[in-house]
Amino acid sequence: MRVFITGASGWIGSAVVAELIGAGHHVIGLARSDAAAAALMHAGADVRRGTIDDLDSLRTSAAASDGVIHLAFKHDSAFSGGFQAAADADRRAIETFGEALAGSDRPLLIASGTLGLAPGRVLTERDSGPDPSAFLSGGPGTRLGSAQMTVSFASQGIRSAVVRFSPTVHGDGDHGFMATLVGIARDKGVSGYIGDGSNRWPAVHRLDAAHLVCLALDKAPAGSVLHAVADEGVPIRTIAERIGRHLDLPVVAISAEDAGEHFAWLAGFLALDAPASSTLTRELLGWQPTNPGLIEDLDKGHYFQGMTSRATPSPTSAR
Repeated sequence: MRVFITGASGWIGSAVVAELIGAGHHVIGLARSDAAAAALMHAGADVRRGTIDDLDSLRTSAAASDGVIHLAFKHDSAFSGGFQAAADADRRAIETFGEALAGSDRPLLIASGTLGLAPGRVLTERDSGPDPSAFLSGGPGTRLGSAQMTVSFASQGIRSAVVRFSPTVHGDGDHGFMATLVGIARDKGVSGYIGDGSNRWPAVHRLDAAHLVCLALDKAPAGSVLHAVADEGVPIRTIAERIGRHLDLPVVAISAEDAGEHFAWLAGFLALDAPASSTLTRELLGWQPTNPGLIEDLDKGHYFQGMTSRATPSPTSAR
């Protein structure tokens, strides 16, 4: 299969590329920099230079492919105050892919996330999430609407699927939420959690997430919503305790009032109780995570070796 991938050199995308090539697929990856292009060529993929703003190029690449995997998002812009612009660019790219693939019955997979869709209860694949117009404001609502639009492409002759990633896609080399939390603990001299720390975060190992994407490309029915979730919900306090143990730091509760100062931008995410199930995904595709869970991965120690403080989130963090 000839597969066009955006975000192909990213944290999840690079693992997807390796798995697809290993399975004999021909991969064409979008690269916006020389470094990304070099990484893709080293992995054995062909390169299409450009960004997700190059809509004509996206349309041509999609039309010439047997399937499209859209993992790219403008994370740098989003985390520097431009979330709405990033979400708008993402939506335009998805619309372009939809136009190029309409009536072809070819697969289109896009990346989304589980965080915030069903706070306080276990999110399932059947949950569509709130009305995008009522879901927070601005960019988050746009992203949710883009995911729902992708599901609707099934009625246009596209084998569309949305892969909702856990907020933590972990593994050796991760610079996302977990690495950021480790950096904050180092900076502050304590490993903290908000309130009683009972709120839960889902997680998945990077390699298991990549395997799910590849299974979905091959087998997901049109209009599927899939969950890249291995750990349904790890209590934040348990995570803080593991970080404290490895850094030999006290583990402390941070009040909701002080959370913003202590955790900075991470506070709003860290306070969420957002467990998610992948039972339906496993039944549908036969996906079974085989790599370490989050706590076991933390215990391997790579998050605590040579880390800089306050790591910048990688593309996995916002998926």
